[in-house]
Amino acid sequence: MSEILVVGAGPVGAVCALALAQQGVAVRVLEAQPADARGDVRTLALAHGARLILERLGVWERLSEVTPITRIHISQCGALGVARLAADELGVPALGYVLPYAQLAAALKDALREAEVPVEYGVAVDRIDAGREAATLATRDGRTLASPLVVVADGGRGEGAPPPWFEADYEQVAVVCDVASERPHANQAYERFTPMGPVALLPKGERYALVWTAPRAEAERIAALSDADFLAALYAHFGGRQGHFLEAGVRRTFPLRLTYTGSAAADHVVRIGNAAQTLHPVAGQGFNIGLRDAWELAALCADTAPARLGDAAMLAAYARGRRFDVLGGVGFTDFLVRVFSNDVAPLRHARGLGLMALEALPPLKTFVARRMMFGARG
Repeated sequence: MSEILVVGAGPVGAVCALALAQQGVAVRVLEAQPADARGDVRTLALAHGARLILERLGVWERLSEVTPITRIHISQCGALGVARLAADELGVPALGYVLPYAQLAAALKDALREAEVPVEYGVAVDRIDAGREAATLATRDGRTLASPLVVVADGGRGEGAPPPWFEADYEQVAVVCDVASERPHANQAYERFTPMGPVALLPKGERYALVWTAPRAEAERIAALSDADFLAALYAHFGGRQGHFLEAGVRRTFPLRLTYTGSAAADHVVRIGNAAQTLHPVAGQGFNIGLRDAWELAALCADTAPARLGDAAMLAAYARGRRFDVLGGVGFTDFLVRVFSNDVAPLRHARGLGLMALEALPPLKTFVARRMMFGARG
């Protein structure tokens, strides 16, 4: 009854559990996947603020396959306007970091074990019921567990996920893979806006991690191209800043939606990460917001008297504390997708002016960069 239960041992749930344990709060993690489940093949882009969280948890030094992003080049296809962000101008070692999801997950798994946080793998949760004094959780293997606070960090995949407060289907699909370019990346990332959707190239090892968004039918066509045709199409779409593209890895596709469920679930139940909000990948905000959810929830739990843990007042305080950051990230990414993913002439010119202003005004550049690194509260 005294343990906080975290549903989901992915990075957001693991960070929450580690932060709770670090502050002396009893916690147990339940994960539906088996301990030896196949690793996720996705690539993550971590903001500098996420690095600070992982450093405080003793996880950062466990990561070896990390590529820093020291510069970001932002442009739009077929129109004027370029902006450049640089880490040295902002006094940070890097604007962000790129690494395999599987490596972060493995490092967090090791950290949980060393911190002696109990993790039960292969335990699916069928139902979570709120109560005045505690929440009860029913597992598929027939157990009923009670907790002062159930933290849902399952990515929104649970069967009891409530309907979102609002959602939007962008009618876009992301085609992702690793690509090799003719010129070395020199730790520079690209965000290029096109009428079909944004294209991001993120330095990853000696290659780039590519995120190419397009309408569904076009994305499926792109993903099915032969390697030679795919590389030629990418060069035609992105341009020649990195020379020709030489190799492409296995292509995978992911549909892109915006959903906002919010953290509130019921007394003694809270949702974080993708269980609370799912964002478009443009500007790489969604995962980083989830890590901040986990960190700030753990800090609030540590500051709350045990008798008040998970009550309505505590959860309302958490929701208030996170609202500006979360809705700021939702609004920012949604704005970028809607304003930059079209070829409307007045908007195209306005976008160009905006990018030129970002390039020419150092205070504006600092404002935008800090919010990308640390969230809406900068």
